[in-house]
Amino acid sequence: MSRIAYVNGRYLPQPEASVNVEDRGYQFADGIYEVVHVYDGRLIDADLHLARLDRSLKEIGLKPPMSRAALLQVMHEVARRNRVREGLLYMQVTRGVARRDHAFPGPGVKQSIVVTVRRLPPFPAAVEGWTGTAITHPDLRWARCDIKSVGLLPNVLARQKAREQGATEAILVAADGTVREGASTTVWIVDAEGRLRTRQLDHAILPGCTRGALIGLLEQEDILFAEGPYDVETLRGAREAFLTSATSFVKPILAIDGKPVGDGQVGPVVRRLFELFSRHVKGGLRNAA
Repeated sequence: MSRIAYVNGRYLPQPEASVNVEDRGYQFADGIYEVVHVYDGRLIDADLHLARLDRSLKEIGLKPPMSRAALLQVMHEVARRNRVREGLLYMQVTRGVARRDHAFPGPGVKQSIVVTVRRLPPFPAAVEGWTGTAITHPDLRWARCDIKSVGLLPNVLARQKAREQGATEAILVAADGTVREGASTTVWIVDAEGRLRTRQLDHAILPGCTRGALIGLLEQEDILFAEGPYDVETLRGAREAFLTSATSFVKPILAIDGKPVGDGQVGPVVRRLFELFSRHVKGGLRNAA
């Protein structure tokens, strides 16, 4: 069975789905995207993802293509038509099709929207086997990384560098030596003093939805954590490190730049947080969408 895509109001076999060559997403990366984990037919943290979509669209002066209720219906329908119960749903909204010109087109141009879904392997049953490694890499991205833009070339280059070195992720480091985030993940550490830490939100990093969901769980469980800057030497000296994202969930990082994190094994903090987030995915009330 061919996969089904939603493109500008139509459900189409994916080989037949296409966008216009003058779509501004293609010409200028003038668009926003979101990625949502589907588990047991449910859209995990859909409220956080759709709120971030709305925020990103507002930041680039683009109206939502439809109401939130209508978009949720489309998302569920794409998953249903593809018979995906566990997978990854991708949606992209661009400024639409217009004659190529850098400035925004006139008010008559309609936004373009695409929604696709694909199956994923089952959610990891245990944290063992769900581990990874990372490299550090200079952050070469633009100054508004809080907007989930489709313009991801620096992220692509960083992730490729990680792959060439046999690593899972590239951790992006600012010119002043402070850690920002992964190429497509949020970075967390348990520092040498045992404090759970992640960088604070600002224009330099994306407000990760899994990050936000995990913070909510930490607060519910009265687990202390700190948001704030830390440098690459603090990262390399951490007892534990892990990544969060819609596809990484809570992923332990056992080595950075070829050297072990802590004792090179899954630590007690990340083990507990993996189990906490696993329960959230498999039965949290938030995930009824």
